[in-house]
Amino acid sequence: MTRVVHLTAHLGGGVGRALASLVRARRLAEPDSEHRIVCLETPEKTGFVEEIRSLGGSVIVAPTPAALAAEVARADLVQIEFWNHPALLRALCETDWPAMRLLVWCHVSGLNFPRIPAALVGQSDRFVLTSACSWQAPDMAALPDTLRERVAVVSSAAGLENLPQRPAHATTAAGSGPRCRFGYLGSLNLAKLHPDYVALLSHVDEPDFNVRMIGDPLNRALLERQAAQAGHPGRLTFPGYCSDIAGELGSMDVLLYLLNPSHYGTAEIALLEAMAMGVVPVVMPNAAECQVVEHGVNGLVVRDADELAHAVHRLSGDGAWLRALGERAAASVRGRDTLACLGDGLRTQYQAALDSPKRVRDFRSVFGTAPARWFTGFVPDGAVFGREGSVTLPQGPARHLHLERTKGTAMHFQQHFPGDPQLDAWARNLMGQTVEST
Repeated sequence: MTRVVHLTAHLGGGVGRALASLVRARRLAEPDSEHRIVCLETPEKTGFVEEIRSLGGSVIVAPTPAALAAEVARADLVQIEFWNHPALLRALCETDWPAMRLLVWCHVSGLNFPRIPAALVGQSDRFVLTSACSWQAPDMAALPDTLRERVAVVSSAAGLENLPQRPAHATTAAGSGPRCRFGYLGSLNLAKLHPDYVALLSHVDEPDFNVRMIGDPLNRALLERQAAQAGHPGRLTFPGYCSDIAGELGSMDVLLYLLNPSHYGTAEIALLEAMAMGVVPVVMPNAAECQVVEHGVNGLVVRDADELAHAVHRLSGDGAWLRALGERAAASVRGRDTLACLGDGLRTQYQAALDSPKRVRDFRSVFGTAPARWFTGFVPDGAVFGREGSVTLPQGPARHLHLERTKGTAMHFQQHFPGDPQLDAWARNLMGQTVEST
């Protein structure tokens, strides 16, 4: 029996879904494997905790450092669910770790902020990306061959073959039958959602055009205000967080998945789930989405408001084309992002890691010894955060990656480490710039 201890900051959103899928896939591929999920923060929602436990996995919440070290000492393999969360950095850099075998599953792309520290690859036995787009990240592209051979790609999306088929909806030309139904599924924080989402919809001139924005209602007031100012009040509706994803996708024809060009995502599970159910994706030409969506084949890639308006117009009026794109979208992911693919992919990486001896890892050599240094190690441009507390944000959509209260920003780190003078100063400077993003 292989005993795997997973270290994760939390079990929300994409990582919660990924770990639930992993435990399910491993149960099918290797029934006697044991997965113990160490969750550093108390979960706000318990859905994934309950699912993991129902599958035979264990969830340990907020253990003491000594209890955490003891879990690692008993493990055959430690798997870090990696992104720049301050609770994870605290655990990595302040725990007195025993020797371990280490696999890192990376849940950020590294293309922008947060970067992927190349030195972490050197501390790992296996380093697993969740999308091939991460090979375009500067730190990954510059890896020497001796480190590149430790790196693989295993998508965190799985089980899409088990999603129900979307009910048929006979979309016809505008005004002559059921209208085309548009939606968005995912995070509404502007580090992920395109900051100009409302503006991108401005050229759409279709009767009763409406987008159902499914997700926690962060930034709802801002988006509604922007829609009203653009002369389209009510164009967006906000049903809030939904646990019945399949039900929501079943009542959607087109996913307007327009993301910040500098976003941190990789596998984009929400996008893949929609495609698996035959929902046609419309995306921007971002690296992660273009790993999935092929323009005119299984979805559409648009560059600006004019191209988006044209896409919406044609999708609304050509039901046959809409259905064909939806069928190809479903086929393209249902045969690829399966539980078997996830189980097989990770089994190969586990076997490679288990061939290595246990050894002590030096995470401080990767991230540094102080919280402010832990944060800045993920910032590609060293000029953004000055030593004296100044902040010079990049212009355009990339600035929003630093303006959220969470998502590994300076404000997020300051919440976890109040009293750190540099983090305090950066947070103060950022607070005055976040009015339009909160």
